[in-house]
Amino acid sequence: MSTPKRVTVLMGGMSSERVVSLSSGEGVAEALRSKGYDVCTLDAQADLSALVEVLNAQKPDVVFNALHGRFGEDGCIQGILDWMGIPYTHSGIRASANAMDKAAARAIFQTAGLPVAEGMVVEIASLADADPLPMPYVVKPLNEGSSVGVSIVRAGSNTRANIVKNWTFGPHALVEAFIPGREITVGVMGDRALTITDITPTGAGHDFYDYDSKYQVGGSAHVLPAQIDAASAKLALEVAVKAHQALGCSGASRSDFRLDDTNQDQPHLVLLEVNTQPGMTATSLLPEQAAYCGITYPELCAWLVEQAACRQ
Repeated sequence: MSTPKRVTVLMGGMSSERVVSLSSGEGVAEALRSKGYDVCTLDAQADLSALVEVLNAQKPDVVFNALHGRFGEDGCIQGILDWMGIPYTHSGIRASANAMDKAAARAIFQTAGLPVAEGMVVEIASLADADPLPMPYVVKPLNEGSSVGVSIVRAGSNTRANIVKNWTFGPHALVEAFIPGREITVGVMGDRALTITDITPTGAGHDFYDYDSKYQVGGSAHVLPAQIDAASAKLALEVAVKAHQALGCSGASRSDFRLDDTNQDQPHLVLLEVNTQPGMTATSLLPEQAAYCGITYPELCAWLVEQAACRQ
């Protein structure tokens, strides 16, 4: 590389996943420097004019978007970068916005014939009066990532009133049938599915892959490739690529699934969501899968930079 590309790594941000994004961004910046890029970092906080001013001063050839959650993963920052004419990594406005909106993503998956759980969007206040689905079921915010705000309502529990009382995620929620079994995930680079990771929460009191299981040291155990039946494995890899394409994603994404293999003769795979900004620490799920496929962490970061585009 005769003239190193100038890369600004956007990190931090204002979402509930700020701390995770800072960790992703620091790792990405170090990895890109090791590949010869001229790297600056930028904490994308609430002052939009300051953000634009710093980007204009840094004059990056590419922005590496290491933001997670709202404002960084939902089309907002993508629109700003498109307006400024700066190429950036990962997906554009529409794919980002649709993937972040769980109701919109669910509708797109259904239209594409991809397997989703039984579910519906409800007014959160109505949850205090009645169960919208047979128990157990899952209550999710429409526009949060990293399992923030996700609860499971089980038979015999008295959690509906507490969910409504403590809800801070807007007037609506997505309610879906709870799928027993395994939590698995598939990373996608371009049009290639990497492999399948089987994720098991290991901490006490965590019966699904919640925020603490994701980010606390020792919070989960990863097995890759997942030891699942061949038909389910083939389907998960195919669905991950189709979901990436149905949303119009660019660069890398990660699709999360539940696999009910309690009846091994009839395993049932359900697509939960697509992450357009997967965690990018060196030990995150996507880099872990890339490493399994022979792609080092710095190589993955560099590949994302080289795939960057401006979508004016």
